[in-house]
Amino acid sequence: MDFNNFLIAIAKIKNIPLPGEASQFKMSPPFRSELIKVYNGAKLKAKRAGVLALFYPDNQQRTKLALILRKTYRGVHSAQIGFPGGRYEDKDKTLRQTAIRETFEEIGISMNLIEVIQRMTDIYIPPSNFYVQPFFAITKSTPVFKKQDSEVEAILEVAISELLDDRFVIQESVMSSNGNLVDVPAYVFNGHIVWGATAMMLSEIKDLTRQIL
Repeated sequence: MDFNNFLIAIAKIKNIPLPGEASQFKMSPPFRSELIKVYNGAKLKAKRAGVLALFYPDNQQRTKLALILRKTYRGVHSAQIGFPGGRYEDKDKTLRQTAIRETFEEIGISMNLIEVIQRMTDIYIPPSNFYVQPFFAITKSTPVFKKQDSEVEAILEVAISELLDDRFVIQESVMSSNGNLVDVPAYVFNGHIVWGATAMMLSEIKDLTRQIL
């Protein structure tokens, strides 16, 4: 989709109710409800994070979305696809500021070039005990990405046409946090599997965007 047409369309977003948890649940792993029960007490003291669903024009003015492949490390989100963003820090005034700052640190987009369009529905991630606040955002210029080598393995550029196309939704067997192999709903973009909380947040963004395009 041409980015200028995309900009015209997203002006309507703030007048549309968020699809919310009903949309997120379309891409929810089958074991999520059990995890929520297990972590019911822990989530009262959950950490906070902010992430960006950042849309931008590529060199041909086609609308793209930036995702990241995280480094392999000793943690529950090792080598997974996610949004740029991260943990709230004391220097941040808001989670919106957290998301913008972390996006700059992780993929090199100047904070002055990021425009937040809409706050999306937050989501609790039991394995890492985080409440994550996603934001729908844009940058109007074609990015020159610079990844944070210590945390980001690669930057994944996803065409909005792929996000909106149901043919990119699959069922995939993945290893859950408790070590079991489980079939989950997922997206497949550029050969990468996107599942869990990231897929759930993408589902709401997809449903919201479909209403305006």
